[in-house]
Amino acid sequence: VGCELEEKERFWSELDEVMESIPTGERVVIGADFNGHVGEGNTGDEEVMGKFGVKERNLEGQMVVDFAKRMDMAVVNTYFQKREEHRVTYKSGAQSEEAKQKAYDKLYTRLDTREGEKDLYRLARQRDRDGKYVQQVRVIKDRDGRVLSSEESVQRRWKEYFEELMNEENEREKRVEGVNSVEQKVDEIRKDEVRKALKRMKSGKAVGPDDIPVEVWKCLGEAAVEFLTSLFNRVLESERMPEEWRRSVLVPIFKNKGDVQSCSNYRGIKLMSHTMKLWERVVEARLRKVVDVCEQQYGFMPRKSTTDAIFALRILMEKYRDGQRELHCGGMKVSRSKTEYMCVNEREGSGTVRLQGEEVKKVQEFKYLGSTVQSNGECGKEVKKRVQAGWNGWRKVSGVLCDRKISARIKGKVYRTVVRPAMPYGLETVSLRKRQESELEVAELKMLTFSLGVTRLHRIRNEYIRGTAHVGHLGDKVREARLRWFGHVQRRESEYIGRRMLDMGLPGRRQRGRPKRRYMDGINEDMKLVGASVEDAEDRDRWREMIRCGDP
Repeated sequence: VGCELEEKERFWSELDEVMESIPTGERVVIGADFNGHVGEGNTGDEEVMGKFGVKERNLEGQMVVDFAKRMDMAVVNTYFQKREEHRVTYKSGAQSEEAKQKAYDKLYTRLDTREGEKDLYRLARQRDRDGKYVQQVRVIKDRDGRVLSSEESVQRRWKEYFEELMNEENEREKRVEGVNSVEQKVDEIRKDEVRKALKRMKSGKAVGPDDIPVEVWKCLGEAAVEFLTSLFNRVLESERMPEEWRRSVLVPIFKNKGDVQSCSNYRGIKLMSHTMKLWERVVEARLRKVVDVCEQQYGFMPRKSTTDAIFALRILMEKYRDGQRELHCGGMKVSRSKTEYMCVNEREGSGTVRLQGEEVKKVQEFKYLGSTVQSNGECGKEVKKRVQAGWNGWRKVSGVLCDRKISARIKGKVYRTVVRPAMPYGLETVSLRKRQESELEVAELKMLTFSLGVTRLHRIRNEYIRGTAHVGHLGDKVREARLRWFGHVQRRESEYIGRRMLDMGLPGRRQRGRPKRRYMDGINEDMKLVGASVEDAEDRDRWREMIRCGDP
């Protein structure tokens, strides 16, 4: 746009020369914006274009058609019928660019302030969503791999898949006979119970079929508490829920891995009534007071986390490895076909494991609560998975981290809060070698250099890059997390599973040769480095001060 006719003709002449230099057998695809309207219809030009052009043909459009005829090519986007706004774009060059620049300047000025930090994370999430290639899939494969395209057949396939997944593969266990049930009058639901449940509900969540968000009840205040209390008591007395609460919308979410047309690569998310969720929270709070949950339950339990279970498993495997004894670990998943087991220090003739007549797959590693566990007790593959998790997190916010208009201070803060937490997850339960720590730090430094736009040609020292972004060494952070976890374990009661595993004595002798590195070997090295002892861990504040490792 705005070029003289001579310049346009020179461009097409040079493009002709490039095309003539390409071998005849090669397939050529040219993607460009020539600012040309080829016009609606294709009378006389059927061999090079379809009939779904735009508006009337202008000079630039005629040049495009003539070029296609000369080179035996086709204007491909005219063969597909699309909405007009999807066929053409128009912007007033200078005015649009000036308005856009003012808006960007205002945005970046705000992002560099404390008030604009929330906008920064919102911008990162939005850019991540815009970068994902799977927004909607209209076709899906059936169980035999045939592609279904009609809306009715696709819905039928989803219904069939989720019914099989949730009902046939996971049959409910029958109630144990002989257990005495106690029937007694249940106290009425009180306003304070509803008030607490309402306070715990998060805002901004997708609604269920009734289209009533929890924000409605929050805005109504005390009037909503009175109404909900009355409603819940009526449900309690009648022992019948409203029919609207029984309905839900099942939304398949792609896992971003595998075949996009395979149902097994989707995670089903149910959108239920927010009012029913309030009712469930009230009932759950009452049940927690009277129900004894088994010791092995770590999810959604006070003073318990996934790290407890990961730590217990790794220490148990370490003890059995050192004692040269067999340990069998089973990973039970939703699908029987995905159930697997692993053996530590396996001996010949150990046999196999069968589940409902089917042989269970034996593996050398499997993922347990997000942490990769190896049969030899090592953590090399887990370190590589942590590096990959860090890169995945970095890519999600790369739209912000690689934006040259955002300051290094803000980039460092985004990195510390979004990217770095994914890398040391679960590593507080293992003792890393120097080489493994180096793998983590090399990956971190690459992320920082990419974010700051630095290359090797700049010849900038690593410490300067870390200081500019205010990011410390990841190895130091892993050591701090490991010592913090060890102090937590030491202060817990003797019945705590982590203490039991750590203090457990197992008969057997370590194998000959160089001994395998153990968890306590790393802890002793860490304590020596910071000048701490096991006794110091009893004082939480003192221990925290001794192991603290801040960012520059």
